[in-house]
Formats: sequence, C-alpha cells, structure tokens
Amino acid sequence: MNLHIDKNNPAGSDEVERLEAEPVMSAKRREPLYKARKKIFPKRAEGRFRQFKWLVMLVTLGIYYLTPWLRWDRGEFAPDQAVLIDLAHRRFYFFFIEIWPQEFFFVAGLLVMAGFGLFLITSAVGRAWCGYTCPQTVWVDLFLVVERAIEGDRNARMKLETAPWTFDKIWKRVTKHAMWLAIAVATGGAWIFYFADAPMLAMDFIEGQAAPVAYMTVAVLTATTYLFGGLMREQVCVYMCPWPRIQAAMLDESSLVVTYNDWRGEPRIRGTKKAAAEGKVAGDCVDCNACVAVCPMGIDIRDGQQLECITCALCIDACDAVMDKIGRPRGLIAYATLEEYQSNMALATDNGTTEIQPNRVHNADGTFSDKVRHFNWRVIFRPRTLLYMGVWTAVGIGLLVALLGRDRLEINVLHDRNPQYVLESDGSIRNGYTVRLLNMVPQPRNVEVTLDGLRGATMRVNGLSEVDVRSFTVNVEPDEATTLKVFVTVPADQIESTVESFRFNVKDVDSEEADSYKAVFNAPGEKHK
Repeated sequence: MNLHIDKNNPAGSDEVERLEAEPVMSAKRREPLYKARKKIFPKRAEGRFRQFKWLVMLVTLGIYYLTPWLRWDRGEFAPDQAVLIDLAHRRFYFFFIEIWPQEFFFVAGLLVMAGFGLFLITSAVGRAWCGYTCPQTVWVDLFLVVERAIEGDRNARMKLETAPWTFDKIWKRVTKHAMWLAIAVATGGAWIFYFADAPMLAMDFIEGQAAPVAYMTVAVLTATTYLFGGLMREQVCVYMCPWPRIQAAMLDESSLVVTYNDWRGEPRIRGTKKAAAEGKVAGDCVDCNACVAVCPMGIDIRDGQQLECITCALCIDACDAVMDKIGRPRGLIAYATLEEYQSNMALATDNGTTEIQPNRVHNADGTFSDKVRHFNWRVIFRPRTLLYMGVWTAVGIGLLVALLGRDRLEINVLHDRNPQYVLESDGSIRNGYTVRLLNMVPQPRNVEVTLDGLRGATMRVNGLSEVDVRSFTVNVEPDEATTLKVFVTVPADQIESTVESFRFNVKDVDSEEADSYKAVFNAPGEKHK
C-alpha cells in the first residue's frame, strides 16, 4: 500500500488532509495468489472500537499465556494445575471439573455451544469474531504493536521500507524480527504447558530433557505464528480461512455489519467549505481516505461489503474523528443493517429514480430528516438470533445438569468369553467376570460390592479373598480404575435357566454414592444334580 499525505490539495487543505491510501486488497484490485504481496502499512487508529480491541487483546492473550500457570488444589493424589490436558492418564482437568474419556460428550457439547455461539454472533453483528477475537487478528495486532514501537507509525514505516539498507534500518529490522520470534516461541511454549505440569516442563525444556514432541510442537507453532502473524497477515484471512466464504449463510437483512452510508456521504467533495461557497451539492464524505489508511486488510469500505472486511470497525473510529473535526454527525461509516441502509438509500434517491441527493436526508440546519432510519437495538432480538440463543442455552443447561448430576463412582463388567461357564465337581456352575471399579475422585475410597439377584449365588475375588461371599469391600485407588477378577458360583439346584440376569451393586461406604451393572449368568442347557 503506497501511502502519503497529499500536500497539493488546496481544495481540502482548509479542512482535512487527504491520505493517498491505495486499497490493495480490494475486490476491485485483488491480485492473483501467485502475485507478490503488496505490503499494507495500517495507520494507528484511536477511538472506542480501537480501545475495545486493546481490551480484547489483553484479555485473550492473558488467558492464553497465564492459564497454564494457575494452580488448583485437588489433594495429594491429583495434579494441582488448574487447566491440564493429561494425555498420559487420559484426563482433562478444568479447575474443579475433571473429565474422563467416557465423558467426552461434555467436550462435544462445548463444541456445539461454540458453533451456535459463532452463528449467533455472526447473525447479530457480522464477523465480530474475525475482527476482535480470532487468534489471527489478535496476534497480528500484537505484532503490529511491536512494529510500531520499533519502526514508528505508518509514514515512518513506509519511509523505512523504501530507504537504503543503512545501519539504522538493519538494527530496526533485526530487532523487530527478533521480538516477533520471541513472541512466536512464547506462543508455542505456552501451548505445550497445557499438556504437562508447567513449571516442571519449563525446567525440563530449558535443560533439554523434555520429550522430543515438546520441541517439535514449539518449533511448528513458532514457525506458524511468525509466518502468519508477522509475514502473511491479511493473506491468511483472504486466501486460507474458509469463514469469509461461508458467513453469508448466517447473515440476513437485519445483521449488523460495518457499512459506508453513501446515502449521506455522496457526492464526495474534498473541500467542503469551498464547495459550499460555490453552491455545489456535497455529501458528508470529504474523501480523506482515513478509513483506508487504518484498515489492516487494505480495503476501502466505501466500495461496499467485501470478503476481505473483518468488521474490526477501525474505519469507523477514523471516520468519526474526521466527522468531529469538520463538525458533521458521526456515523458516516457505522454498524448498520442492510434493511436500514436500503431504506435510507431509497429516501436519498427517491426510490432509485435520481442520484443521491443529500438534501433529502438532511434538514436545512444540517440535522437528519425524521424519515432517516437509525439503529434500533431491538433488531438484534429477532427470531433467527433467538433461535440460536435458545439452542445455545439449551445445550449449556443440559451440560450443566449432566455435570452436576454425574456419578463419580462407576462399575463396568465384562463376562469371560471362553469358557462361558465352568462345571464344578459338586455340580455347581461358575462364571468369571472382569469387574472394573472407576473411582473418579482424587482420593481413595472403600467400595462395597454386592450381588443382587441370582438366588443362592456367591462370589470370590481372585487375590482378595479365599471364601465365597455375597458382598465384599475393596479399597480402590484415587482417580483410577481398579480391575478385579470375580468368580460367581451358583449351586446346581438353584439354576433356573440357561441365562439368568443379576446385578453387581457398588456403594461408597463413606458417601453412599452408588452404581450398578446388569450382568448375565450362563449355565448349560440341562441341569446337573
């Protein structure tokens, strides 16, 4: 993007200096993928949307980098890292919540909520995800902070780009890329800390004793972060991300998107004072190109809705500042709905029969006509967004109910396949079972196992008891599955059919938490007496 201040603009020099900012990524000028990238030098914007982006960047980066270092006391038998994906033991810890592999539906439910949340946000306020919270946007913003701190704002960076390779340019470029690499390494390093104890892994990583996969992961994430955030930037959004191409399915006439309101901006006149003195018809746009200069995607929002626009709203901040300077109402570029825009455009053009006439939307004193439609927050609460919100809420409530009501003690039983049964010397029949007791809390428990049904049956636990009983108590390990080999024996005169159902009941002796499993007992086709 070639940008410079137009010093030879007498028509507009009395009001706003014009920035010659070329929208290199505009749909009208988009180059083929094989063409060399034209660099974009976005000017720093000031305003409420830029401040909101600073806040979002601070919160999201803070969560990403600091979360692995948070501690949460779960007792001596469980890790004390607040958020941990323990692949070795197949556990996911999130503060007081622990997810086992068979509870993966909680993760699936969260993904469903994330999907409908994205649908809801897009339907209501367009690509707000892309403009504020997408990792690509956040890290590009962070890299731009470093770039501006070292090389200066837009004009200084443009000048440095075309300057010869002097010592000043070399040290600035080396420093910038070194800091970018440091951020990229920190990004990859923070990711691996989610999968192991962060302090211990950090020491092992520095000392060269960490697992090879840790170094490979950091290397890959370092390369991608540096490449995407520092070098490719807007090209990732335009050429690699599928979201711009599918977002239209979630937008409608009532979705809020960043819009240039040409019904009040056209015709563009650079020198508004001179135009007024000459009696020329002029819109509110002074063609200063401030909106183009601050755009990180290198487009001109005045060309209309474009695939490249991430709705970051920095052009709104830039335009509002210009409107304040020339004494015009804010909102020339604003979040607006297509329905609102079309209504105002019809008013300005007499239902499309004339060119845009500013006097149709403005009163003599410069205020807006009563017929001009303005944003009404109620448009957000329409059937489509309420449907998305309803599904999102229903899934969330369902997950919460399941989480609060889930059992932390479970039993699974597997019947021996070979042999199906054993005929004892006294005529009784014995079946073998593998019983797994899942203690899903980080503390040991005394669990009582009882037979329910199967008249006359007794059981013996291999390695635990040498007598036949109807009930026994076993100590189960904390946060683990304890496997027992259990033999169930039924006297011959008590067998009523070849297949009989019964239950293994388990109960925590201390907390009364219980579970049961329905099993079957196999016997030969004829009774043995």
